[in-house]
Amino acid sequence: MKRLALVLGITLLAVPVKADLTHKIQSSVQLTVDGAGSITTRLPSSMTVSGSNVTLDTTPVLGTLSSGTALGYTPGAYSITTAGDAFSYTESYIEGDDVPTVLSTTVTSGVVPVLPIMGQSTTTSGGIAGSLAGSVATDGAISITAGGAGTTVIGQSVISIVAD
Repeated sequence: MKRLALVLGITLLAVPVKADLTHKIQSSVQLTVDGAGSITTRLPSSMTVSGSNVTLDTTPVLGTLSSGTALGYTPGAYSITTAGDAFSYTESYIEGDDVPTVLSTTVTSGVVPVLPIMGQSTTTSGGIAGSLAGSVATDGAISITAGGAGTTVIGQSVISIVAD
């Protein structure tokens, strides 16, 4: 009887054990295809004239801008003010961008067939998916297939065990 009381006493004094475990498995696949784009900035026409010891005889003239035609420029005429003295003269003209005929375009399979090209242009071609693919099987196995230029595929599997 003493043995039974001893075993019963030890059993009743035992502290319950808590052993909660959380196990997570997360798998994912991310597919990305870059888009085509173009950023352009039209540059203006400009004219600069400077000098010393020169006299303006005929004023330089910028033409009128109309779509599809160059602005045009007629240089000025100058003469030396005091013969025999030093002189300097600079005249420059920069033809600005015309109004582009392509103001918008259609993207087909990541390709832009015609883009406006102006004084300042940055163009990026779009990606082509090609054989780009990715999948996660029921057992968590990840399968990825590379695509064409301008594509990205990322497969990820995260396994965690947390004891609470």
